[in-house]
Amino acid sequence: MTFTNMVLIGVALFAIVGAIGAFTVAFRRSRADAPAPDPTAGVSEETRRSDRSMEGVRVEPLPEPEPVSEPQPAEVEVEVEAEPSQELAPAGGSVQVIERQRVIEVTPEESGVTRRQFFNRALSGTFFAFLGLVGINSLAFMWPKLSGGFGTDVDAGTVADIQNQTVAADGSIVPVFVPEARAYVVPSPVVPESMEGDGVEAAGLMALFQRCVHLGCRVPWCATSQGFECPCHGSKYSSIGEYFAGPAPRNLDRFVVEVQSDRFIIKTGTVIQTPRSQLLSVSYPRGPSCIGG
Repeated sequence: MTFTNMVLIGVALFAIVGAIGAFTVAFRRSRADAPAPDPTAGVSEETRRSDRSMEGVRVEPLPEPEPVSEPQPAEVEVEVEAEPSQELAPAGGSVQVIERQRVIEVTPEESGVTRRQFFNRALSGTFFAFLGLVGINSLAFMWPKLSGGFGTDVDAGTVADIQNQTVAADGSIVPVFVPEARAYVVPSPVVPESMEGDGVEAAGLMALFQRCVHLGCRVPWCATSQGFECPCHGSKYSSIGEYFAGPAPRNLDRFVVEVQSDRFIIKTGTVIQTPRSQLLSVSYPRGPSCIGG
């Protein structure tokens, strides 16, 4: 788990806890502000008229509580007046001091942001920031790669260089692995009939998908047998990916390829699947197997 994922999870938990807290406060307030239920609700009018239990009883209505408004910050001005203001107190007398307070109400603009407003705004900002991060990461994950990488057209190099690398001095085959395309480039002396017209061969070269068609293991090259042999479950393929043995249901998958300005291009966005070959187009195996059997 990366640090970015941990941060996203932490922010998500914080936002969820804050949302639950805000919902709880709002629910309690709505319950407190709800009017008291009427005990006679659902009683028919005939039953009300026949009820004699309250005859002769005078019921004084309860005084309605005065609406309580949120206290506003107030400025307190203290005026101190001394009486008499101009006359001196007689000798041996006392001075009486009268204190008066005057409350001045201020507007919400003058009082500023209350603590409740601050927490509500902070919670909303955190929640929307979390949504923004999730949206950005989702777009980055689903946005297609416009150039380079698996799923696009991959330039494997010049045709001449690849042809020289795929055939050793003794005539044996040495596949060229292209990591960006996840493919082996191999020489193709012949094109099987089941693959003709699919565009899987160009300049005498093919690009085979590295994945075994059985359960997806990477299939390595076996130099002694001159073929591809899967170490997971024993599937075997010839040098051009034709099925030979094992539980694999078909030949190795391959990509559409073409030559552009003497560059060998592998179109990894197009995968070609072909059924098992009845007869191999190339000789296999040419030596001992790397996985036995």
